[in-house]
Amino acid sequence: MSDNIVCHKCNEAITKRMITALGKTWHPEHFLCQHCEEQIVDATFNIQSGEPVCGKCFEERYTNTCAGCQKPILERTICAMSQTWHEDCFCCDGACKRPLANQPFFERDGKAYCKQDYEDLFAARCAKCEKPITDSAVVAMNVKWHRDCFRCNKCENPITTQTFRIDGDKPVCPACN
Repeated sequence: MSDNIVCHKCNEAITKRMITALGKTWHPEHFLCQHCEEQIVDATFNIQSGEPVCGKCFEERYTNTCAGCQKPILERTICAMSQTWHEDCFCCDGACKRPLANQPFFERDGKAYCKQDYEDLFAARCAKCEKPITDSAVVAMNVKWHRDCFRCNKCENPITTQTFRIDGDKPVCPACN
């Protein structure tokens, strides 16, 4: 029985320097990238199908390109809007520019927005308070209103009936009619 350590690549005995990685041993000159077959001399390397891969081949073959910065993604990948992103590059295209990873976002024209910026930029505005309408709206007099904003111009009570009168471009409830 032999106590010789053999090279994973050439199956010959290793008597001097050796590399131990992935549960195997190699002559240093035989520790090669599985794709380009160049010697891996870096202390860090990548693994694919249980075999070593150099950094260059790993970037070319196994990484995605970030849609934001156009650089390879070597860490956590965000997949959104049919593209891949670095976690820090997937940000709101609105005023805040905050990262959108791990939170809901809205897409419009190929751009991503946080809820607040999306509403500020694109939501319908109330005819009375001019704030964004984010839930159901009352459509009256060819404009939209928050339910609480659609009030009688005289008594200030909400108009909940389908009939009302218009007095000087303002709604008036049936009771004040």
